[in-house]
Amino acid sequence: MIEFCGLRLAHRVINGSGTFDAIAARHAFGPALARDFPFAAYVSKTITLQSQAGNPSPRLWEAPSGLINSIGLPNKGVDAYIEEDLPRLAELLADAGEGGDAGSDSTPVPLITNVMGSSAEEFAALVERCERHAEIAAIELNVSCPNVKTGLDIGADAAQLEQVVRACRPRTRKPLIVKLTPNTADVPACAQGAEAGGADAVSLINTLRAMALAPQPRGSDSGARAARSPWLGGATGGLSGPAIRAVALAQVYAVAARVSVPVIGMGGVQRALHARDLLDAGATLVAVGTESFRDPTIASAIAESLSP
Repeated sequence: MIEFCGLRLAHRVINGSGTFDAIAARHAFGPALARDFPFAAYVSKTITLQSQAGNPSPRLWEAPSGLINSIGLPNKGVDAYIEEDLPRLAELLADAGEGGDAGSDSTPVPLITNVMGSSAEEFAALVERCERHAEIAAIELNVSCPNVKTGLDIGADAAQLEQVVRACRPRTRKPLIVKLTPNTADVPACAQGAEAGGADAVSLINTLRAMALAPQPRGSDSGARAARSPWLGGATGGLSGPAIRAVALAQVYAVAARVSVPVIGMGGVQRALHARDLLDAGATLVAVGTESFRDPTIASAIAESLSP
């Protein structure tokens, strides 16, 4: 067992927020999902105070060795999440902790709820709502989404980030994880700001800000090219996948050297070797994101390979 911020985990591999829909997966895989749940802790998609539709389509672009998404933060809002999703997630994660065998003496897979606000007050309100529910084991503050301007502004300024975490800290006894933005000049300074504000852990990296242009129409005259517009409905998006692996390794290494709290490393993890690199760079846990779209069970294989 691995201890992380007071939580007991079966291994070192979790999911990146928004990259694995456990409720949809249960519909697709049935009881097999609980028997072979791939993650030691489950991180929810981002939840906001009010429901959001997300960015307009198109939302995805396949880049060389990666994926650009401009999904935004579509979600039903914190009230509906707590009323509708939380009971289903709690049931699933309890079954997963039992390995799918009801009645065995075991611990549920911890649920980490990821929340996003546009101000310290909104973050604090979300944290306060999560504190009331025992099913939520920890809270992750998303201050790094490159598709939402307010999140990027908060996460890119160390002093402002410290203020946000300080506003949240008194509202909960649960572990607070801060998901840092990679889109700033001094990521380690922001990590230090989060730690100074009372964060129990930090996670990184989130996606890198990126853009794709609409393809040139076939048969167009190369000598008279028309100006092309951004392909994604949100103009820019976030790049993930193998293309960001080396950046993730460098930032995890730099952050781990500057803070004393645990670090969750992620970015381009496709197999155990990539996870081991992040652990060797200073991470305590590793998160799998984009690769789960290709193989929803890959985290299990990675965790098994990491075991002594």
